[in-house]
This record gives sequence, structure tokens and C-alpha cells, in this order.
Amino acid sequence: MSTSPDPTSQPSSIVDVDSLRSELEKLNPSAQRRILEKFALAALGAIPWVGGFLSALANYKTEEGTLKTDSLQTQWIEEHERRMGDLSRTMIQIGQRFEALGEEINERIASDQYLDIVRKAFRTWDEADTEEKRRYVANLVTNAAGTGLCSDDVIRLFIDWLHTYHEAHFAVIREIYTNPGSTRYDIWVAIRGQLVREDSADADLYKLLIRDLSTGGVIRQARDTTDDGQYLKKRPTPTPRGQASSTMESAFEQTKPYVLTELGKQFVHYTMNEVVTRVGGNGDQGSSKTA
Repeated sequence: MSTSPDPTSQPSSIVDVDSLRSELEKLNPSAQRRILEKFALAALGAIPWVGGFLSALANYKTEEGTLKTDSLQTQWIEEHERRMGDLSRTMIQIGQRFEALGEEINERIASDQYLDIVRKAFRTWDEADTEEKRRYVANLVTNAAGTGLCSDDVIRLFIDWLHTYHEAHFAVIREIYTNPGSTRYDIWVAIRGQLVREDSADADLYKLLIRDLSTGGVIRQARDTTDDGQYLKKRPTPTPRGQASSTMESAFEQTKPYVLTELGKQFVHYTMNEVVTRVGGNGDQGSSKTA
């Protein structure tokens, strides 16, 4: 049952904004604090509703005695209070992980190139439907500050992948990352278990996932290479005369192994690994865990 707002109460999101500032201030002194504030401003400025929300809060504070709890404005504020709380917690967690990476990343965090990545990433964070995808965005923002494995252009591509792909795509990526060389049958059994009919909607969806990730350059069929990395052509397997199959290839084919592309491996590193110490450009210098 609805109750009237307490005119002496303060909207919780005002506390969230103040908490965000105080928590960031506690993380690092002086110069580092200013750098973190630049990061916070870039993230907040990239999300369209933040400015309107803070303006609505100011009006709410002056008019809350006359507002009804069932008003559209009140419901909008309550919904965005929750979102603001999630955003504040994410930014504080990223700030804490910046501190673990050390002062060496300060120049990177303050650069215009990195702040452009932050803006693009937090637009995707805001549009994400699940906590899983938001966690991947937060991982990417952190790792892009402390990892030099690929260029900023590639990192922006990874943000596009996070925006485009569904959690079902990520499940396939994780399985291939964990078990390189898995066939489509192996992947399906690991994720879903029991097989389904070839003409079912589930089979159609699974083929779509594999096709999306293959054409997107995230996964590929395993191939032999020369010593200098060139892929060898596969020799067709001759089919005995009169023994050609009368059915199309199964969605759950069991002979063709899949692996992540090199770009796919970097995507996993940036989005699904929570790096806990600084990572340099010539390889990992610290430990990490896969999300």
C-alpha cells in the first residue's frame, strides 16, 4: 500500500551521488582524485538520463510536500534512484580496481582517448539488459586502463560486440574459451544438455549464434597452420560413390572443432577477466580470474 512521501526525508539517490563523491575521494589523494573525477564526469555525462534525473531531484526536494506517490514524476524518480544506485556502485568498484592497478595508469585514465572509451562503454552499460553484461562492460573499462594488448580502435570494437551480442552468445564464447576445440555438439551439451529436434526453434537459434560469432570474427573452425602462421587448406574427404548423405549438416555437428580467433581471445581477456594487478603490453604481469 502506497504512503505519502515524508517531507523531511531526502531521496536516496542524493545520498548515492554524495556517497560516490566521498568514496572516490577516499580512494586516492589530490592528483589521483582529480583524475578519478574526470573519469566519473565522463561516465555520468555519457548517460542521457542523468542530467534530467538530477534536475528532477532538485524539483522533488522543493515540491515533495505536494507530490503524490502515484504521480508519474515520483515513479520516474524512484525507478532512476535504483539505476543511479547501480551506476554509483559500478563506478566505485572501478575506482577501487584502478587503485589496485597503481599510479602507473594515471596518465592513461586522464587521456582523451581513454575518456572517449569510457563514454562509449557507459552508454552500452546503461542500455544493457542484464547484470552480466554490465559486469563485462565494467571489466572492459578497468582492463582498458591497465592492459596494452590491443589498440583503442579494437577496444571500441569490443564495446560494439557487448552492445550487439546477447548473453546466449557469451555462453558460447565462454564454453569455447574454457574448452578449445569443442564441436557444436560439445558446446550445446555443455550449455543446454539434452539435444532437440533439428527443425526446432532452439536448433535455429543455436545455428544463428554460431553464425553470428563466426561471421563476426569471434570464433572459427580450428585449422592447421604453417610455421609462419598461414592457414592450410583443408583437403576434401572423398565420399564413396552412392553413399552421399540425404540430409543437411546437423546444427549439432560432431567432427568440426571450434576455437576463438585471436581477436576473440582478446575480447575474453578484456571483458570476462577481472584483472587484479596491472597488466603490461608484453603479457600478463598479474593474476586474473574469468567472470
